[in-house]
Amino acid sequence: MKTFLTWLIYGIPAVWAIVLYLRRWKRRNIEHAEALAASIEQGLMEPPSLHPVIDSTRCIASSACVKACPEDALGIINNKAELINAAHCIGHGACLPACPVEAITLVFGTEKRGIDIPQVMPNFESNVPGVYIAGELGGMGLIRKCTEQGRQAMDTIRANIKTGSKPYDVVIVGAGPAGIAAGLGAVQSRLKYKLIEQEDSLGGAVYHYPRNKIAMTAPVKLPIIGKVKMTEISKEKLLEFWNSVVKKTGLKVDFRERMEAIDKIEGGFSVKTQKSTYEASAVLLAIGRRGTPRKLNVPGEETAKVVYRLIDPEQYKGQRVLVVGGGDSALEAAIAIAEQKGAKVTLSYRSEAFSRVKEKNRSALKAAEQKGRLRVMLKSSPSAITPDRVTLKLDDRSVDIRNDAVIVCAGGELPTPLLKKIGVMFETKHGE
Repeated sequence: MKTFLTWLIYGIPAVWAIVLYLRRWKRRNIEHAEALAASIEQGLMEPPSLHPVIDSTRCIASSACVKACPEDALGIINNKAELINAAHCIGHGACLPACPVEAITLVFGTEKRGIDIPQVMPNFESNVPGVYIAGELGGMGLIRKCTEQGRQAMDTIRANIKTGSKPYDVVIVGAGPAGIAAGLGAVQSRLKYKLIEQEDSLGGAVYHYPRNKIAMTAPVKLPIIGKVKMTEISKEKLLEFWNSVVKKTGLKVDFRERMEAIDKIEGGFSVKTQKSTYEASAVLLAIGRRGTPRKLNVPGEETAKVVYRLIDPEQYKGQRVLVVGGGDSALEAAIAIAEQKGAKVTLSYRSEAFSRVKEKNRSALKAAEQKGRLRVMLKSSPSAITPDRVTLKLDDRSVDIRNDAVIVCAGGELPTPLLKKIGVMFETKHGE
């Protein structure tokens, strides 16, 4: 009798706990399998940047990587971790340290889609002496490591150049994590530097993250500042911190200045931007893999009403807006603006269907279109832009629409051709 009572007291709760766990495990397995199937069906299994590869022979399905991922890109299927939303992965790398059995490797490229990575030596110098590469362009997307690479690259440059032989000791291209750390290193070493950034803000890829996204998951060490103890921080807080660093240290950044060419000259390099030309003993490329925004190359594109990303949907209240593009960023921009009071949105895409977009964006776009909030014009592309209109080429005819603003979401172009022109060699990574 006593044994039976003991079983009732301890055994039944234990069995019930096991039943609940198995139910939860089964439900989670089904949810993650469905998410994976949806990603495959929608063609969203090619990650855009640094991403995890899981060794299934070592994975113990602890779910630590799933919980650590701020983008919900990982899931557990049949007791193994898998990348179920590859297109969501933006290279945080939080899954790597979270794994208790070291079953995760971070890589660029896949078997189907290779990514060109420049050849870089351990001291961050490319095969072209005097041209250095740090950060995401060189194959590292983690903020902490990008920062460390920028710091170390500047240490190498300081040791290798003859200071004062050129108007600038070094030109740093890009004000993301690697560029900021490199710039601080130049200040600390009393080097004459020029730090240029094509955007209107520092931050690099972080600047383009959605609002309130987690942007850092490990402490970093910055020249002058020292060790910064951060674990998880939002995009906005991180940008605020970096701006405070710039203000505190006097780091000078020239915004809205895009590199257009690098040429070898005697004893160094000439870096040309749309504003000026700078001669330096060395060049450090600290740019990300977003590249320079891809242009439409149509008359009127240079006007102020044309931009290449959505900052704040509210600024387009009451305006007639054209969004150009067929990816998730274009759809999300069009949907967000269509929700603003008085806004009239047209989404133009050159193909006949949206193929590589998330299902939730496809559904939201359809709902907004059905409610009359926006108009979708497939198989169309802008051919001319004027102050109050845009001309679209639609099949074999031209259509004029009244317009106040144009947002181009057509991706970016890396400076691969101009780097190859001066001899920088690249390797194509296929999941390496």
